[in-house]
Amino acid sequence: MIRDKQFYRRFFAMFIVLVLQQVITLSVNLADNLMLGAYSESALSGAAAVNQIQFVYQQIMLAFGEGIVVLGTQYFGKGKMQPIKKVASIAMRFGVCAAIILFFLVSFFPAQAISIFTNDQTIIAAGSEYLKIIRFTYFFFAVTQILLATLRSTGIVNIALGLSVISLIVNCCINYTLIYGHFGAPELGITGAAIGTLTARIIELIVLLFFIKYREKNLHLKLRDYRSFDKLLFGDYVKVMGPLLFVNSMWGFNNAAQNAILGHMTARAIAANSVASTLFLMVKSGAQGACGTASFFIGRTIGEGSMDKLKSYAKTLQVMFVGIGIFAGIILFLIRIPILGIYNLEPETKAMANQFLLILSVIVVTMSYQMPTNAGIIKGGGDTKYCMKLDLISIWCIVLPVSFLLAFVFHASPVAVVIMLNSDQAFKCVPAFIKVNYGHWAKKLTRDE
Repeated sequence: MIRDKQFYRRFFAMFIVLVLQQVITLSVNLADNLMLGAYSESALSGAAAVNQIQFVYQQIMLAFGEGIVVLGTQYFGKGKMQPIKKVASIAMRFGVCAAIILFFLVSFFPAQAISIFTNDQTIIAAGSEYLKIIRFTYFFFAVTQILLATLRSTGIVNIALGLSVISLIVNCCINYTLIYGHFGAPELGITGAAIGTLTARIIELIVLLFFIKYREKNLHLKLRDYRSFDKLLFGDYVKVMGPLLFVNSMWGFNNAAQNAILGHMTARAIAANSVASTLFLMVKSGAQGACGTASFFIGRTIGEGSMDKLKSYAKTLQVMFVGIGIFAGIILFLIRIPILGIYNLEPETKAMANQFLLILSVIVVTMSYQMPTNAGIIKGGGDTKYCMKLDLISIWCIVLPVSFLLAFVFHASPVAVVIMLNSDQAFKCVPAFIKVNYGHWAKKLTRDE
């Protein structure tokens, strides 16, 4: 264990900001869920189905951003800023192209996209209304996420927290006004929630651009930086980002497949899972904050050339991850009943959501160890292919096939299916422990200039 108090202060300073930022970001979705859940169950389910598309898209954006962070932190450790700008320019091209492609896909095939997650025509109709407006958020979201990842590669994370607070306030105010028709505004229901989200995304980007222009001091980003192109760094970026894109896309499709399996089992299951998964994502923020913080520390240390510190960092971080997981599990267990009481759901739906949350209270403990170990230490150290192989085997060769059989062949209960769908968060702890303590994962990715 590391005894340097400065290390813990720096770690938790970044960790707390990242966790708060993630919690507040998710609070936007939770606000939509709470307000739509109080409005009608079909509106809640319709928005939940569309948000599965958003989740897959978000995972793709995260991969583009993580590619910047993995490479950028090592260059930041070496004190070189110009390569970070060039990598950011490459990532922005990928992000904008993905936004344009998704926009046109959901514009031409809205009902078909939603029907992947449910065959209930009422939910599909509600989701289609929501999607008409949500599709316009994709471009703003892409640019914002790429810019935030660029800043995070240099240790700047506070702006992300500020943006999340602004987004939450804007979204909640517009939701309250337009979903229910308060203050003389029309009662728009699910359309009002979509307008709130779009407005929040636009304001997020505007504020971020002002911050970069007037307050950011490390990179001094300019529009012209995004016109440059470096073939060598393009190859480096794709080599790092490729496995991340595969892993994140598979994770996004895995999450979508899980919801599709539950949604096609019973109409109640999709609403119960929406409530449970949204709350689960809130406490999961601890694991995600640990991922981001560990990745930054590990990447910067490799860039500095301080390879002797890595082993001590890795051992200390693993102990911290276990503690974070136990705390998150207790929190989820304690808040599940008060939060469920807010929703206007049928008793059977609420009981099912409670069962899901009890399962997830245990799952979050193991997840909080394996996720930051795999995606923070190992991936942050440059070994991005390992996570790709691990997820390919665990999710696509074990979890999803067995879950499908349980749901549609053996007709198991939604609770049994949820246990199977989340089982990889437990058994991936074993390879994570072996790899980080006995394997080779620290790789130098930067070029000597």
